[in-house]
Amino acid sequence: MKKLFEKNETLICMLLIAVYVVVNSYCLENFGTTDYRSALINGILMLIIFIFMLLLGRVSYYGLKKVTNSRKYLYFIPLILIPLVNCWNGIKISNTSNEILYHILTMISVGFLEEIIFRGFLFKMMEKSGLISAMLVSSLTFGIGHIVNLFSGADLTLTLMQICYSVAVGFLFVTIFHKSKRLWPCIITHAAINSLSIFYVETTKALYEASIFLIVFSIVYSIYINIAVKEQ
Repeated sequence: MKKLFEKNETLICMLLIAVYVVVNSYCLENFGTTDYRSALINGILMLIIFIFMLLLGRVSYYGLKKVTNSRKYLYFIPLILIPLVNCWNGIKISNTSNEILYHILTMISVGFLEEIIFRGFLFKMMEKSGLISAMLVSSLTFGIGHIVNLFSGADLTLTLMQICYSVAVGFLFVTIFHKSKRLWPCIITHAAINSLSIFYVETTKALYEASIFLIVFSIVYSIYINIAVKEQ
C-alpha cells in the first residue's frame, strides 16, 4: 500500500480533500453540527484516515509525534487567544446539553481531519517541490474550503470573512507544523476554536473585529515563530 500511495500521492491527496469536502458538506446541509449523525460520520472518517496513516507508516511523518520536550511547546501558548475570539462579544447558551456535546464531538473530528488533510497530506506532498508554494497552497485551500458553510445556510458576508481569516490562520498553522514537525498544537487549537463557536454571540461589529484580530495575530505570530523556533 505504501508504494501504491507514493506512486499516486497527488491523486490520493486530491481524492482525500474531495471526500472530506463532500462528506462535511453533506453533514452540514442535512444535519448541522449539533446532530449526532454529524458527530458519528465525521468520527468514522477521522478513524479511517488515522488507520490509513497507520497502514502507510506515516503517523509521525504527518505530525502526530509524542511530546518529547514540553518546554518547546511554550512557544505555542499564545495559540490560546485564537479560540477565545468566540468570547469576543460575550457567551450565549441556546442549545441543549446534547446538542453542545454533539457539536464538540463533531468539531474535534473536523479539527483533526482538516489539519491532517491540509497541513499533513497536502503540505507534505507539495513541500518536496517547494516550501513557499506548499505553505501558500495549504493555507489558501484551507481557507477557500470554508465556502462549504454556505450549504448549511451561512451568511455570505460571514462566510467571506471566515475565508479571509482562515487563510491567515492556516498559514500560521502550516508555519507551526513546518518548524516543529508536530501537528498537535494546530489540531487542539483548531478543534477548540470550532467547538467554542457554538457559544459565539454574533454581531456585525464583533465579526469584523474578531476577523481583523485573527488576521493580524496570525501574521505577527507566524513571523515570531519563524524567528524564535528552530526547525526540528
